[in-house]
Amino acid sequence: MRMTLLRLSRAATAGLVAAAALTAAAHSAEAAAPTGPAAADTLGAAAAAQGRYFGTAVAASHLGEADYVSTWNREFNSATPENEMKWDATEPTRGTFTFSAADRVVDHARAQGMDVRGHTLVWHSQLPSWVGGLGAADLRAAMNNHINRVMGHYKGQIHSWDVVNEAFQDGGSGARRSSPFQDKLGDGYIEEAFRTARAADPAATLCYNDYNTDGVNAKSTAVYNMVKDFKSRGVPIDCVGFQGHFNSNSPVPADLRANLQRFADLGVDVQITELDIEGSGAAQADGYARVVEACLSVDRCTGITVWGVTDKYSWRSGGTPLLFDGNYEAKPAYDAVLTALGGTGGGDDGGGPGDGTATCTATYTRTADWSSGYNGQVTVTAGSEPIGSWAATVTFPAPQRVEATWNAAPSWNGDVMTARPSWNGTLAAGASTSFGFTVTKNGSDAAPVVGGCTAS
Repeated sequence: MRMTLLRLSRAATAGLVAAAALTAAAHSAEAAAPTGPAAADTLGAAAAAQGRYFGTAVAASHLGEADYVSTWNREFNSATPENEMKWDATEPTRGTFTFSAADRVVDHARAQGMDVRGHTLVWHSQLPSWVGGLGAADLRAAMNNHINRVMGHYKGQIHSWDVVNEAFQDGGSGARRSSPFQDKLGDGYIEEAFRTARAADPAATLCYNDYNTDGVNAKSTAVYNMVKDFKSRGVPIDCVGFQGHFNSNSPVPADLRANLQRFADLGVDVQITELDIEGSGAAQADGYARVVEACLSVDRCTGITVWGVTDKYSWRSGGTPLLFDGNYEAKPAYDAVLTALGGTGGGDDGGGPGDGTATCTATYTRTADWSSGYNGQVTVTAGSEPIGSWAATVTFPAPQRVEATWNAAPSWNGDVMTARPSWNGTLAAGASTSFGFTVTKNGSDAAPVVGGCTAS
């Protein structure tokens, strides 16, 4: 049963997230609304209604805390053991395996009817010291034995495995990261790990997982090229995981959806595997909504995992990056995610900002025109009440292409752009702001259509 305190928290914060939660128009053509007498009121149920999962990383050490477990049970339909399946936890000495901590997470999740993601089999970090001291032949044998033993223990119980994790360097080189596996076994170790994993559990979804690959960049392109090569040669890779660790210096990239789609086009599923976004309030909520929108707009995006249940146990706790605060109260980001998934929270208490009285209008003007393109401007005007943020949708007729935008942060669903303020969100009653874009006509001189404006 949902706690009354949680419902009150949502009501109090609903006004912060109206703009961040604007998604129904953006993806209604691609994902059906939940059916039944009422929309789902938990993250897992709302995601399931969209044909996806919404999971969390879980630490066995917190399973004795009632609020931790009840929040996990209520809100999520997938779980990832946070550290319990890593090499140092499962094989601290060569050939000696221990699964007790991971078993606690897996057994509880499966008893609740949840899927489980396995994380992770081959990774340069959290390795026991004995691994790095092996020669090439011993290391290859140890890697394959580790995959076989761990996957064998959980055969038939794991939905998706992160077979190899973080194998590429940051920066613009696109090179492989130095690790015992890379340095001693060479580029082929990733392929070998996937082939071993397929034999160990043929039914499991096999994923490559990495960070700072969420947008199109040199690192993600290096991963893309590897996956493309694997698919062309029949190497058994089913999925690519995008970790999704964001903050003000590394925000949700505008091309997240496009990046997910290009991987999906290779014939693999994509998953958001470790999502956390530092911050608070409407800005954090907006970031979470963008990620959910991106996943929902890509058919092969099968689910999202947030990296922890509560801020107080997050590996980035100082940045308060999760959906529940240290008292397990839902944050504005929670409401944004739930609404983006098509669910509904505890409702509004009828007072203050966000009670439905904040409104805005959006009007379009072509400000410049030439043979191959044009500049357009959308003016957003607050209604009779002040607003703290806004969101407007603009549909561009095919085959036009938007080359640049200004004074707005755009996200995309096909030809529909959802524009949100980049700095100019707060407006007094009756006040206006504007954002603009440059469009290549590609033979079409039709005007874009402004679909509406939502204020909070």
